[in-house]
This record gives sequence, C-alpha cells and structure tokens, in this order.
Amino acid sequence: MADIKSPANPLFLREDELRQGIEMLFFAYRDFTAKADQTLAAFGFGRAHHRVIYFVGRNPGMTVSDLLGILHITKQSLSRVLGQLVRQGFIVQKPGSTDRRQRLLSLTDKGAELERKLTEEQRALIARAYRSAGADAVEGFRKVLLGMIEEADRRRFRPSQPR
Repeated sequence: MADIKSPANPLFLREDELRQGIEMLFFAYRDFTAKADQTLAAFGFGRAHHRVIYFVGRNPGMTVSDLLGILHITKQSLSRVLGQLVRQGFIVQKPGSTDRRQRLLSLTDKGAELERKLTEEQRALIARAYRSAGADAVEGFRKVLLGMIEEADRRRFRPSQPR
C-alpha cells in the first residue's frame, strides 16, 4: 500500500484562531502604547506625534516626503503635527543642500530626549517578550509581521542590514 501523506492540517487558519490573533494584536498594541500615551499627553501630543518623533529620530535628515511615505498620512495631517513639533522645539527643519525646496528633518536635543523616553518602555516590553519566547519564536514573529507589512516596506527589515 502506498504511503500517501495528507497535507498538514492548518488549524492556525481556523476562524477562531484568526480572530484570536486579531484580538491579541489589539491587546498587545494597547499595552505597547500605554506608557508612551501617558508621556505624550503631558505635552498635548498623540500617537501621530510619537510616530513622527520616532521615525525622524531613526532617520536624521530625512525629507518630509520620505516621512509621508513611511506614515501613509496626508500632507495636511503631517503639517499639523510637524508644525507643532517644530514650534515647540522638538524637531528642526533645514532646506536640502542640493534642492532647497526639500525640508530635512532632525530631532533637537529636546526631541531626542523625548524619543528616548518614549522608546525606553517599549524596548523593555519587546525585550522581555523576546527573552520569554526564545529565538525561534522571535524569528517566527518577525516572519508573521513581515507578512503583514506592505511589500514595498519589507526591504527595510532585511536581517543582514543593521539599523
């Protein structure tokens, strides 16, 4: 008799498993942002401010256009948030050296300090979860997240590229 192997049973694709994944993402995001939300509220800022501060901090000298590409928000929304961060001294804008129409963004010392404070708790939460899960689970988690990210943005996360 021939040994016919049946395909693996994809129990993780059942409706209840998928819905549990969605709920876990909601709870994880709530807990991931909770401490940062409190810190931001003290400045009258929200999560949009946090994203701008984070990505400008990770990419000093980035253009407004590059930031719009990462955040996928309207120019009007970014203008409101960025204007507030510039006025309050968290971000500076400088014209580009070759194209003076470009606005290059960098954190001020004040902005860098806020970014460190916001990221500190999130780093600790991620590190704790990674340690608890182990290397194989972390790699699986990375694969799942990469699978959820738009194809165009996946290149940002090649394992061999230090950030």
